[in-house]
Amino acid sequence: MKSVVHIAELDCVAEEQVLRKAIGAMPGVAGLSFDLMSRRMTVEHGEGVTPEVVAAKVRSVGMTPALAVIDPAATAVHSCGSTACASPSQHVAQPSSRQVATRSELVFLGTSGVLAVASEVVAWLIKAERSWPVVTLAIAAILLGGLPTLRKGLYALKSLTLNINFLMTVAVIGAAAIGSWPEAAMVVFLFAVAELIEKYSLEHARNAVRALMEVAPQTAWVKQVDDAFMERDAADVAAGSIVRVKPGERLPLDGAVVSGASAVNQAPITGESVPVDKAVGDQVFAGSINGNGLLEFRTTGGKDQTTIARIVRTVQEAQAQRAPTQRFVDGFARVYTPIVCVLAVLLALVPPLLFHQPWMRWAYEALVLLVIACPCALVISTPVTVVSALASAARRGILIKGGVYLEEGRRLRVIAMDKTGTVTEGKPRVTEVRSLDSLSPEQILRLAASLDTGSDHPVARAVTLAWDETKVRTIGPLFRVEAISTVPGRGVKGTIDGKTFYVGNHRFAHERGVCSPAVEAVLDVLESKGQTAIVLTDDLAAIGVIGVADTPRESSAEAVRELHALGVHTVMLSGDNQRTAEAIARAVGIDDARGELLPDDKLAAIDELLGKYGDAAVAMVGDGINDAPALA
Repeated sequence: MKSVVHIAELDCVAEEQVLRKAIGAMPGVAGLSFDLMSRRMTVEHGEGVTPEVVAAKVRSVGMTPALAVIDPAATAVHSCGSTACASPSQHVAQPSSRQVATRSELVFLGTSGVLAVASEVVAWLIKAERSWPVVTLAIAAILLGGLPTLRKGLYALKSLTLNINFLMTVAVIGAAAIGSWPEAAMVVFLFAVAELIEKYSLEHARNAVRALMEVAPQTAWVKQVDDAFMERDAADVAAGSIVRVKPGERLPLDGAVVSGASAVNQAPITGESVPVDKAVGDQVFAGSINGNGLLEFRTTGGKDQTTIARIVRTVQEAQAQRAPTQRFVDGFARVYTPIVCVLAVLLALVPPLLFHQPWMRWAYEALVLLVIACPCALVISTPVTVVSALASAARRGILIKGGVYLEEGRRLRVIAMDKTGTVTEGKPRVTEVRSLDSLSPEQILRLAASLDTGSDHPVARAVTLAWDETKVRTIGPLFRVEAISTVPGRGVKGTIDGKTFYVGNHRFAHERGVCSPAVEAVLDVLESKGQTAIVLTDDLAAIGVIGVADTPRESSAEAVRELHALGVHTVMLSGDNQRTAEAIARAVGIDDARGELLPDDKLAAIDELLGKYGDAAVAMVGDGINDAPALA
């Protein structure tokens, strides 16, 4: 049996250690796992341990539990307040939202800092650290800024968990005992600031995970028994329901098209750089954006079975995995802290008892050992250094997952990267225009742009933008188009000066019977370069072909060259087709290109690279939801 407990105070490894000691020691508990991103503890236990007993144990160490249950069929988690759920949940667990610090807590912390500095200044002016003004200021600073740490230290001592909070508590008491009141106050304040920085960074990551679920709409228009459509909560829509999506709207659920045709922008899910034409029978994903046609699709699962939901679960599971460095630090702390405490006790007792030394002197030395052995310097300096480095990188457009990855960058041997929006601009542009009769490329572009004006399809916008940017104006302005109409999933047709023209995709040209061997050869050349081919035809034959592609960023080739100079192997992981991925990779010099990858496929590719090169040698670069599992 599994009980899941959401814990509001679960923000760092110190709380995790206390809970491991308290819950793990309970008879009948078979296993524990923690997800700091979701503030979630999962307890595997027998029937002799009830969820209420687990919650009571959490409260006994000063934390606030909220029980939940896991639905084994959907592997979903649902928060149920303070009591166990009566029925399985159908909701995906999302990181709990909690204010990092209230206004009063920030005021207390700021006041603590001012008082700590004041105690240092007064002690320096009057040359007396133990004077009543200094002691008063220091005690006030410690109470305002250090009560949470002192309380955690007492709970750690109660559960016999000698963690950082315990050492901080003993260090502060020791500093006060030897009369170093200003130092005690300053250490408490700086430690509190370091903890606040850590909480802010973790909450920022939680917000990113919560934002994933918000990509898909929360409501859906569902077909009723009387064939009317009614808006319902997406979480209540059952598998097999018929859902309607209007042009420009996001899809709320995964499914298969049963009516209509449209170009769907599914870049948020698959990373494909251009919209994908969807017709009856094609699969569609929640969170993707419907283009210019009305679609009706049959849902293939509930809200918890969408691709977006699986991505969220994968991110959470990846965040819950403990990195080798973290495992080492945890193991080191379990050994280091007890040794320091034992040495301090021995230092206080052995010289007076065996060598008849003064008790006060060696008690003083023992306290000094505790103060200097407490890893306050690491706790305080590391967050400040890391935050400074991460902020400096962020100003240059680089978002790094955390300090440990910043440090491990020197060991990188492989960098995997997304294509769309990372290596490329993320916006389709006209790359070349080929004439198939007597018209010039400029005239081909003029005709196509005339037909595409007013269309909101990204490929059509690329054509009209190319015309707007061309310097050739001597051939005249855009034509006036009459009887213009859209052929969903295919293209556009219209009449210019009494003659009908068509502009559309390869399928459209093929269906119209104008794809001669010569035309197919041109299309094959463009598509082999990873371009989307747009064919301009009249009633009899193809007139010209326009290549549209997502072009590389100007800096991509230079960046790849610099990586190669550092001995780094480069890999592209793209949701686009394989030929497009290979074309972009060739253009910028990337070593290995892999296309047609869904989010789970990208994660599998990262796992493969990790197995080959090792954890610290592999990095992932991406910018979309479809990259989230691999990034995590």
